[in-house]
Amino acid sequence: MTDTQTPRTTDFDRRMLEALICPKTGARLDYDADKHELISKAAHLAFPIRNGIPIMLLDEARPLD
Repeated sequence: MTDTQTPRTTDFDRRMLEALICPKTGARLDYDADKHELISKAAHLAFPIRNGIPIMLLDEARPLD
């Protein structure tokens, strides 16, 4: 495997989007690569991704403008 094929431990695996849903609404999530967040448009919340792990706790989410 080359370096381009090996995922870094801090990278988010986009395949997780197929399994993850918003814990507040049950709606699908969008990935914001620039901010390292999962976005719930339905709940108007952004969930952080830390060390490649989505933090799906409502207390950790930030409200969207």
